Amino acid sequence: MQRLIEGVHKFRNGRFRNCCFGTFMIAVLLAPQLRGAEWSAKSIPEYDGLFQRTNGWIGADGDFAVALTNGLTLWLFSDTFVGEVRDGHRAQAMMINNSAAWQHGNNPVSARLDFFHGTASAGKPAALITPADGKGWFWLFDGVMARGKLFLFLIQIERTTDKSFFGFRQIGNWVGEVLNPLAPPTQWRVAQKKIPFVQFETGERLSFGSAVLMTNGFAYIFGTRERKGATRTMILARTLESDLADFASWRFRTRDGWTTNITGAADLCGGMASEFSVSWLPALRQFVLIYTENGLSEKILARTAPELWGPWNAPAVVYRCPEAAWDKRIFCYAAKAHPMLASASDELIVTYAANSLDFTQIASDARLYWPRFVQFKLRETSPAKPR
Repeated sequence: MQRLIEGVHKFRNGRFRNCCFGTFMIAVLLAPQLRGAEWSAKSIPEYDGLFQRTNGWIGADGDFAVALTNGLTLWLFSDTFVGEVRDGHRAQAMMINNSAAWQHGNNPVSARLDFFHGTASAGKPAALITPADGKGWFWLFDGVMARGKLFLFLIQIERTTDKSFFGFRQIGNWVGEVLNPLAPPTQWRVAQKKIPFVQFETGERLSFGSAVLMTNGFAYIFGTRERKGATRTMILARTLESDLADFASWRFRTRDGWTTNITGAADLCGGMASEFSVSWLPALRQFVLIYTENGLSEKILARTAPELWGPWNAPAVVYRCPEAAWDKRIFCYAAKAHPMLASASDELIVTYAANSLDFTQIASDARLYWPRFVQFKLRETSPAKPR
């Protein structure tokens, strides 16, 4: 089983497959302490409703967001339903491997969404981006704008001969360099470049693009490492923002510096998901890491650190996804924050996904498989020294 692809399944093109996810919860506050920080929380039904459509794009996971310009946010989705929602269930729906959306404005009451996907030769919906080598399909991970270009991290997946729920595996990790990022995504010119130092076939699996952050002229690219018998850990690479697709320029974080050798990359923290976020929270003057415990759980965890590489404090449970208690078949995953949506320096807007092991339930219960939004806000701080 490829544990990089979460150990749960969902349906695609008439079959189940492992999930490598994205999104987050309408949750219950546990009032955790995060290095002097205490959070309050509330769900954002206006944001939930903004995405819950009744025709066309009718649900997806992945749910990464990239600020294209001030007031224009790009959403990147992985497996996506296209069809109709009738009487609370999905009808005449098909699943494609990825899609995107533009969000105009940050006020969920007045914001507008435009959705994009590809079109097959017969006119049916198709994935927005497909692998240049023709193998498998892409799930869309994080992205970033740098010097007028958009860089996307693309996870390449293919089926195996295994007919079980676990008959899928990751076979590649690419950077997609979009030369015209402000054009509608269906008109993008994308140069795909395969990341050379990832690995999937050995006892150690490495992948990048779980989160990307630009600061001080550098692009920081977060990834994961998996070893047999160990939890998934977080690793980190960086390069000048002008060299993001120049893999020879990448450097990997060690315990006390940077190296050109990927084997020297340090495990920065464990128990990670394959998707997460790392955000600078101005009011706290710390970086905040948001993720789902071990990638699949009702528990949403947070850690804080003064630097991107740490030291990261112990994880604190900040929310429990209520959907996980609805039914034993339901699972939640892909918690991440979207700082470009925040309206204040002391808040984060977070999404998560709720899905089901039973495809018939995903179709019959249209409450599932949308981005779920929650605001959590800093109530008290004992901030670190200013940067």
